[in-house]
Amino acid sequence: MQSIAEIHRPARAPRVELKSPATSERSVIELDQIHKVYSTGDVEVHALRGVSLTINKGEFVAIMGASGSGKSTMMNIIGCLDRPTRGAYILDGQDVSELSKDERADIRNRKIGFVFQGFNLLSRTSALENVELPMLYVGLDAGERHRRAMEALKAVGLEGREPSHPNQLSGGQQQRVAIARSLVNRPSLILADEPTGNLDSRTSVEVMEIFQRLNREQGITLILVTHEPDIAEYAGRVIVFKDGRIQRDDKVLEPRDAARELTLLPLED
Repeated sequence: MQSIAEIHRPARAPRVELKSPATSERSVIELDQIHKVYSTGDVEVHALRGVSLTINKGEFVAIMGASGSGKSTMMNIIGCLDRPTRGAYILDGQDVSELSKDERADIRNRKIGFVFQGFNLLSRTSALENVELPMLYVGLDAGERHRRAMEALKAVGLEGREPSHPNQLSGGQQQRVAIARSLVNRPSLILADEPTGNLDSRTSVEVMEIFQRLNREQGITLILVTHEPDIAEYAGRVIVFKDGRIQRDDKVLEPRDAARELTLLPLED
């Protein structure tokens, strides 16, 4: 994954609105026969082999798979960090399959929020300023940036910690700042790449409680990449990749309830 500055850098190209008449009004993501081939000299690596997938608005989806399964390549394409070798990708009603690098940067700024395993916060910048960063690139005025950032930090339980720098926050609090940052441009979806990978067990559940609450109360579409089966159980749907294809796509009938589990876990000293 790229750094937060690269992901949210300003785009130079104009916005391209290519509507697909076949796209469902409820779908945020539609992938049709997505292939991705990487060429290294005379060697071709087929990372994705004809993946088709629909994710509807308001779904909470976990993506799993072993190293080399294609899940990271899939996330890069969904996040407009890369584009497919062939196949169609409709994001929120717009065909983004063949957009240029700058056009994809514009789409990322407007439609996608990112949460990373390593938090990707600016170390010399306050929590409030870290959350305001994506809004700088879409031209919001200072007052609106401040209002949205304060609102997002409150939503993740960090009201009162706005002036704190990352080194003054725990790992869980830093991830909360990252989640708040992903919300402020009001994206069509949030992509979370191993968001609990650097956290202890209780803090991981706290992060999943935030995701479940945002999904339930605000209807935010969430896609979570994880190698931890127990974390995937908090989602409503689990997609497993193997050898560049979808091996399984299962609905979770009774997702784990993070809020309930927190009441049963011992408090930290």
